[in-house]
Amino acid sequence: MHRSRKHKIIAGVCGGIADSLGLPPTLVRVLWLVLSLIPGPLWIAYVALWILMPKAPETVYGR
Repeated sequence: MHRSRKHKIIAGVCGGIADSLGLPPTLVRVLWLVLSLIPGPLWIAYVALWILMPKAPETVYGR
């Protein structure tokens, strides 16, 4: 799993999750937003994934 270079708004975490699951990035972003409204450490998880997930290699997108 990699952070997306192509489907990124903030850090590419949701785009990377969407790419690896084969889902549309918008769907993953909306689900993440809805789940983040529930009390819990989801924002901490996002920051942790931002730090821990490597960026996708540039060759993945044909550059």
